[in-house]
Amino acid sequence: SAQPGTTSISNDNATWDDGYRAAGRELEKITGFALRPLSNPSVTSYQQVVQMTLQTSKASDLVKWASGYQLKRLARAGGLTDLTHVWEGYAAKGWVRGTSREAVSYRGKAFGIPLYESYYVLFYSKPVFRKLGLSAPGSWEQLLHCAEVLKRNGITPFLASQVGGWPAIEWFQELVSKVDPGFYGRLVAGEASYTDEPARQAMDIWHDFMRKGWMTPPDFDQARGPGALKEGTVGMFLHGTWQASGMSAAGMKPGTDYGAFILPTVRPSTPKSVIAESGVFVVPGRASSHEAAKANVGAWLTPSVQRVWSDFLQDSSANPTVRAGNPVVAELQRDIARNRRTALVRYWEASPPSLIQGNTNDLGGFMAGQTSPATTLRRMQERAHGEWAAWKRDEA
Repeated sequence: SAQPGTTSISNDNATWDDGYRAAGRELEKITGFALRPLSNPSVTSYQQVVQMTLQTSKASDLVKWASGYQLKRLARAGGLTDLTHVWEGYAAKGWVRGTSREAVSYRGKAFGIPLYESYYVLFYSKPVFRKLGLSAPGSWEQLLHCAEVLKRNGITPFLASQVGGWPAIEWFQELVSKVDPGFYGRLVAGEASYTDEPARQAMDIWHDFMRKGWMTPPDFDQARGPGALKEGTVGMFLHGTWQASGMSAAGMKPGTDYGAFILPTVRPSTPKSVIAESGVFVVPGRASSHEAAKANVGAWLTPSVQRVWSDFLQDSSANPTVRAGNPVVAELQRDIARNRRTALVRYWEASPPSLIQGNTNDLGGFMAGQTSPATTLRRMQERAHGEWAAWKRDEA
């Protein structure tokens, strides 16, 4: 229900509540409305509740949601506020990246405002690397060398997990995009096959890493990742840059106890890319404090608000003019700009949700040793054929 001077925000990450409140205090100076987080830590339950209440008087004022096809599916059901004018206002100020417009839009209208921007990178233990005479790899050959040295010294080179389901996508999206980023873009758009050569090569690399014992068991909980890096039992941890806050929570200092780098391309001539993730705020059309909610999304990317929010997350802001306060993340931002890396949409949001969910389950089975690379890709392609046809049919 409405509470004067606030806008409620439904979200699925209770650890961010303090950050929402802090950013809300900055918003209140601009709009007169603070943020009141309402958290549901179960992703499945959260999604069900949002979709059931979206077009009712029970909808919250703001809703945290995923971008890409997750947002398209929500917008297609109706009940969201058109935020195109808000997006265009931000674009005129240079506070959003024009390339991210498609990820927040459905049928030409923007229905979401970027909540944050994260990049998928490999965190690594600086003390372990120093002790073994290693440095952050800049090439595929150097990456393999690091893995060999770590394994030889009793340290698992890479963390890989399927705990929670969705993490099974991480190594798939990374390896496919570092084999051929153009192919990755065509694949998630339904314009290429999962059985094509670049996908087969990526899965073979992944399979080889597992056979060599370079990866943790698939039931290794990613919540243990920062602690494993600190203890020196795992050398590198593939995850979103939002994990930087987890590193701090484990008592690790950025630049001293940990660093991060973007996975090198398999071949030196391959164009450089980075997997990017950006959640969004959406405004239900029947939000009880609708005008207040629109005011807050209209001020969300203001630099003073983003400074507080970015510092809380220790991550990148969706506003490209706001530099990350965390020095490790700031250096990644410079690397992305310097190398003109193409930002690729995270696999979870890049295709129809039912296709992604089914394929994620298949990838989890592959990680658990239930299927071969070829069988996994064949199943993924069979599902892609049916789900893309269903999506296009529903769109028509």
